[in-house]
Amino acid sequence: MLEASMIVVGDEILGGYVTDENSPLLARVLRDHGVGLSCVHVVADDLAAIDEALSLELSRARPRVVVTSGGVGSTPDDLTFEAVAASLGRDLVTDPTIGAKVDGALAWSAEQGFPVSEEFAWHVLRMARIPEGSRLVERSGGWAPGVLVDVEGGVDAGGVTVAILPGVPSEFAALLTEAVAPQVLAGRNPTPYVAELTHRYPESVLNLAFVEVMERYPDVKLGSYPGRPAIVRLSGVRSEVEAAAAHIAAVLSELDASDAGQRLAAARAAREAPATDTRSGAATPADAATEEEEA
Repeated sequence: MLEASMIVVGDEILGGYVTDENSPLLARVLRDHGVGLSCVHVVADDLAAIDEALSLELSRARPRVVVTSGGVGSTPDDLTFEAVAASLGRDLVTDPTIGAKVDGALAWSAEQGFPVSEEFAWHVLRMARIPEGSRLVERSGGWAPGVLVDVEGGVDAGGVTVAILPGVPSEFAALLTEAVAPQVLAGRNPTPYVAELTHRYPESVLNLAFVEVMERYPDVKLGSYPGRPAIVRLSGVRSEVEAAAAHIAAVLSELDASDAGQRLAAARAAREAPATDTRSGAATPADAATEEEEA
């Protein structure tokens, strides 16, 4: 089964100046293709930091796709191409397709009267220097390309494919959905069946039922999320998910029909209802009980 990891590169994210939008999108796209996301690293614009994260992901179970986001521009802090090449023991080579786009941009700048020196051009052309043996993935109408680097034959041969994508969310999203997903993700894993149940109880009330489900159906992923209502999410092979969901639904039905369950649900609802400040008539927070306290 294909698995995935992500490395988000950017001092601006670690510094709290920018919110990462790319990892949530990747998680959703992977989920739609039945591919699990093992972890997300957020690292600085630093060669050693990128290398450390990539080296760890290369050591994980295969086949695997490692998606990077950011650090592929022309400024001195854009180091992802260089870091990936060094981590894989490869040289950087100038890609003619990206190089032609950069040359066009430099020519346009010169036409506007901007002094395009040899040193200036060299720095801008950094974004065209990619790890040797890479292949481009492009989208219609886009400027920034993505780069795929296969390790030990890539995912097709049971190895690793590193997908190096821009950090700009619109560019990342377009390349991920239009190029990387169909080329690297599509058709490799079965799409899991998902079932959700909602209920009005503290989630800990269902702990014993959860244990039974996990023991009977070890391949079914179970998640419990407190809220109003609380949600139980199950995913996996349809027949097993349906059986697991039926078991939990039966437990909930028993709770709903019991005096204890009705009292518990009523008490929980009352405990969470907003209290009223009799002096001002304003609503004030009720006793802030957590799910753990309710248990």
